[in-house]
Parts: sequence; C-alpha cells; structure tokens
Amino acid sequence: MDDSGSTVPRRQLGRYLRELREGAHVTVTAAAKELEWSAPRIWRYETGQVPMHPNDVEAMCRVYGASRETIETMRSLARETKAHGWWHSYGEAIKDWFKLYVGLEAAATKIRKYEANLVPGLLQTVEYMTEVISTDNPQLSDAERQAKVDVRLRRQRLLARAVPRAPYLDVILNEAVLRRPLRDLSAMGRQVDALVVASHQHNIRIRVLPLNAGLYRWASAGTFTMLDFPTDVREPEPTTIYMDGPCGAAYLDKVHEIQTYEDGWRSLGERALDADESRKLMMTIAEEMTDGT
Repeated sequence: MDDSGSTVPRRQLGRYLRELREGAHVTVTAAAKELEWSAPRIWRYETGQVPMHPNDVEAMCRVYGASRETIETMRSLARETKAHGWWHSYGEAIKDWFKLYVGLEAAATKIRKYEANLVPGLLQTVEYMTEVISTDNPQLSDAERQAKVDVRLRRQRLLARAVPRAPYLDVILNEAVLRRPLRDLSAMGRQVDALVVASHQHNIRIRVLPLNAGLYRWASAGTFTMLDFPTDVREPEPTTIYMDGPCGAAYLDKVHEIQTYEDGWRSLGERALDADESRKLMMTIAEEMTDGT
C-alpha cells in the first residue's frame, strides 16, 4: 500500500513479546537458554530491529505461557513484519541501523526536528546533499555517492505523497545552519531559497532559532528528531525520539524520555522566530549569499 513497510508492526510485535516475557517473570537470559538462542537475538526481536518468522514468535509465546489466541495474533503480526519497504532495495547505500529510522519516518504522521548543524535531509537540495555526502565519505566512488543521493531524494517523496497522507514536518533550525556555507556560496543561497519555498507547503513549517536566542532547555542534546504516529489505532505507537551519528543511532520511547524531549522542544519553540519571521530571515540570508558570490 505504502512505504510504512514493516517497521511499525515489528516494533509493536517486539513490545508485545517483551510484555509477555516480563509478565511471565522470564528474564532475557532464561528465555535465551530455554529457546537455545543468544540473548542479543531476543533483544533484536523485542526492539523491532529485525523481522520475525511466525514459528519463532510461537516458540517465544510458548515459553511465556501465552494462550492459543494470543499466539495466533502474534503469528499474524509477525507475517506483517516480513514486508519490505522500498529502502531495502538500496543495499549498502543505507546502513542497517538507518533502515529502521527510514521505516519509522515513512510511517509517521508528524515529524518534529531540531537541527543544530545541517539542513535536514528531507529538505536538502541535490547540491547540498552531494557536498554533505562527499565530505562525510570522501572514499566513495561516483556510483556509491549517487546511490546515497538517490536514497535521500526517495525519502523526500513522502512529503508530497497522497496515500497515505503526507506527514506534517515541523522543523526548527539553528540560525548557524543557514549561515554555514557550502564551498559554492551560490549553491548555499539556492539551498536557503529552497527552504523558503518549502516553508509555503501546507504540511511544512520551518522556524529559525536565532543566534541571540540564548540558552534553551536541554541544549546539550543537540540535533534530534521526534516521530509521532497515528493515534486512531488500537495499539498506537509511542512518540519516538531519534538521534544518530557516524557510527549508529539511538531510539528513545520511554515515557520519561519522551517528556524530557517534549520539554526541550517546547523550550526551543518559545525561543524560535515564528514561521513568517523565519521566512524573512531566510530570504535575507539567501540574498546575502547571492550578493557575496
């Protein structure tokens, strides 16, 4: 149907299995020993990192003493986790730990992002993303670099999709993001212009955190993304906080973690310029870069 793929069912299934295990007072170590699996394998299942075969799900459920009805429900959910999203066809162009994020991003109804250093991937121009990818991965061949560009362009399609409805993208950019130039200053000007254009879309809001805004709550967190999922389902996905770096990613969805980042997001919003003021500042910066070339 769409690009939401297998990630949300996987995470739901993992959460159900963890709850079953904990409800049966079975530790990960004890479950692994009973199933003759490794503990990391159970952890990967419970955190939704990999799809599960229905027979493996049933084996876990039996160890936890689940009812026949529960087992059949879990097997059905496991079958949904086998579906592959478009991102799997890109192989090495997407790190395994990022595939989980791409699936979550495609399933989200709202994406909130604070960016301290870079224009978000969903809003990057080809010139901008090419320089970012080349700077991070100077060893790549032209073909490998183009594959990564293609992935990023494919991700951007979700902002214009009709079915399911495109997510709402709410971005707060540190002003430094707009003023950090590319090697080609005019290319950076075009990137800022593209942000101005994007900010007029009905499902995109871009606000700028000015350099003189002062400290905000949890500034030490740096860049982060908050993903919100459909709420009109029986078992809604919790808001998920995502952060990444060159070696991997962190996913947070515990109640106190979500609240901490909600507080940080609220603090950022109180200090950021509103959408109209942000657009004016972006237009001014774009003009400065164009005049400077």
